[in-house]
Amino acid sequence: MSQTRHKARRLATQALYTWQMAGQSLTDIETEYSLDHDMKKVDGDYFHELLHKVPAHLDELDGHLASLLDRPIDEVDGVERAILRLGCYELAHRLDVPYRVVINESIKLAKTFGADQSHKYVNGILDGVAKKLRSAEINAAGKHKRERKPENNK
Repeated sequence: MSQTRHKARRLATQALYTWQMAGQSLTDIETEYSLDHDMKKVDGDYFHELLHKVPAHLDELDGHLASLLDRPIDEVDGVERAILRLGCYELAHRLDVPYRVVINESIKLAKTFGADQSHKYVNGILDGVAKKLRSAEINAAGKHKRERKPENNK
């Protein structure tokens, strides 16, 4: 896993949370985060993409999440909402990032920023999104795993 990408996701989660709660412009938030954080160890392009593309695809992302949520998206905790939207964006639009990486990164973000058990909620929701959006990748991974299993010859 790329540490610079991980840091980009961390900052993007915080920046998206700020955007959701304060309604500031994305450009202002990006400028603020760029000034307040050491961006040398952050994939700045990825941070920029996540910060701007998640809001740009909000209706689509919320649509993917809606059927899996136990309440309306606006009632989901703000931190969890930011993490779910970010993870959903990666599942839908960043096919170069394996679905397992997206889910694992989202779980780490939820453990870092979310409530006590929020990582389980995030895991369950994004697993459902992955099954809808990445079924071919999941099936291929499962097939590969089955093929690698040693035969039990007695």
